[in-house]
Amino acid sequence: MSINKVFFSTAAAVMMLGACSNEYFIQTEGNMPTKDDVMQIKRGMAQNDVRQILGSPSVVTSLDHRTWIYMNSTMKRMAFFEPEELERNVLAITFDHDGKVQKVVELTKENGRNITISKDATPVLGSEETFMEKYFGGVGYMPVQPTRKDDGL
Repeated sequence: MSINKVFFSTAAAVMMLGACSNEYFIQTEGNMPTKDDVMQIKRGMAQNDVRQILGSPSVVTSLDHRTWIYMNSTMKRMAFFEPEELERNVLAITFDHDGKVQKVVELTKENGRNITISKDATPVLGSEETFMEKYFGGVGYMPVQPTRKDDGL
């Protein structure tokens, strides 16, 4: 084995080991008001008053716009590994039809629920790639796309 191969192999091994780090960083995301601010929210308070005390919510529910959600989470991240959630806080404020506070609910990681996101996908008709498009589409040959007779033409 030549000296060049030994040198480059050693350099590559040192770089790979140097890239492996056990250091992590903590990242906090979201807009969570302080406990003192949350304690000021009382039943019957108007939406404008709540906004002045707590600021804008992280999320407003899309179906009825009567629930404001403030939330934050603290994540521990290390290199390319999946992040670990250390802390989660959710504050949900529900308003009645007159815009007055009806209910205030606080949740944490311990008393909340984890929701798994479905990986299912709905196929879209007409988006399937043909054999010719898949294997010859990138080499300058684009097959003619057939037209359907029922498209109104």
